[in-house]
Amino acid sequence: MASSIDPFSKLDATPTNRRRFLGGGAAAAAALVLGPSFLAACGSSSTTASSSSSTPPDDGAPATGNLRISNWPLYMADGFVAAFQAATKLTVDYKEDFNDNEEWFAKNKEPLSRKQDIGADLVVPTQFMALRLKQLGWLNEISDTRVPNKKNLRPDLLNNPDDPGRKFIAPYMSGMTGLAYNRKLAGRDITKVEDLWDPKFKGKVSLLSDTQDGLGMVMLSQGSSIEKPDIGGLQKAVDTVKEQKDKGQIRRFTGNDYTDDLAAGNVIVAQAYSGDVVQLQADNPDLAFVVPEGGGTWFVDTQVIPYTTQNQHAAEAWINYVYDRPNYAKLIAKTQYVPVLADMTDELNKINPKLSANPLIVPPKDYTDKLHTWAALTDEQTQQFNTAYAAVTGS
Repeated sequence: MASSIDPFSKLDATPTNRRRFLGGGAAAAAALVLGPSFLAACGSSSTTASSSSSTPPDDGAPATGNLRISNWPLYMADGFVAAFQAATKLTVDYKEDFNDNEEWFAKNKEPLSRKQDIGADLVVPTQFMALRLKQLGWLNEISDTRVPNKKNLRPDLLNNPDDPGRKFIAPYMSGMTGLAYNRKLAGRDITKVEDLWDPKFKGKVSLLSDTQDGLGMVMLSQGSSIEKPDIGGLQKAVDTVKEQKDKGQIRRFTGNDYTDDLAAGNVIVAQAYSGDVVQLQADNPDLAFVVPEGGGTWFVDTQVIPYTTQNQHAAEAWINYVYDRPNYAKLIAKTQYVPVLADMTDELNKINPKLSANPLIVPPKDYTDKLHTWAALTDEQTQQFNTAYAAVTGS
């Protein structure tokens, strides 16, 4: 049986996590609005384009000059950029202007298709978007020689079948998608997806509007695979969600704003991201997080170097600096997501022992054993899946 996570004392943390808009309504809208032109721009994921031919040759010279970074809001530790500049003698133009994967893609796909500068040398898309860029051939390869700290990655991430050895896509932060609930209001522990449909919680349940995050755990609870997803398994989950929506069980479909409803007591059980719940627990000890018995999902945000970069070596220097464990521990202390680097306990303990003791930051094995990762979807699958879910969510 799944065990819920108890809150810990308040950690040094940001007041709120960076807001994640991982497609869902946005992805469905993009697929529906762009239609054939969207697919024509992206091509099929079954055809893999090579990005290595665009990567400039390594002359062995140290990185110099200016590095332009485009990241999500609230995804950086105080003083981190300044410390990087001091250590490398590089200058950094750091912008928090990456707010939505699909929105970013819609804005940049035309200049990228023409190999025009997009104003960033390194960007931080979620993995599904990074894979799309890789498939289009719009990413430069990340040098193993210039990023020796890549070896510090968790083995499950380093050996990813969609990017073996992480040649093009460097993980930045990861987290769990599971269930958050108010233990006091629920009157019992929540352990499985089926608990969402308890009539006691009618109108007090929220689901995520993102297709993969919203439907992944429902599919897993029904015995369907997300590692090898098909429309049959997805449609079965959609039908279940529609049935519960029609019964009035579901209050609404959300992005990160489910946190507002949880905090206010408007919902008792919500699909949730682990990093958000760390923040919520600091103010409400009645909140708990659980990976449901049928399974939850991993999400991964990444660092990639567009093939239009103006400073390849500086971007690689940044990734290598991030992958140094003492440096990365400072990022985790700020964001409170799950580290993408292995063996982080000692460095986290040096900052605050509560970090490594928090199961939402360093998940126990009984959690990680139940976490699954979506396969890279073709663009046709993305459109088909998002359209099916959007018909229920109204996104």
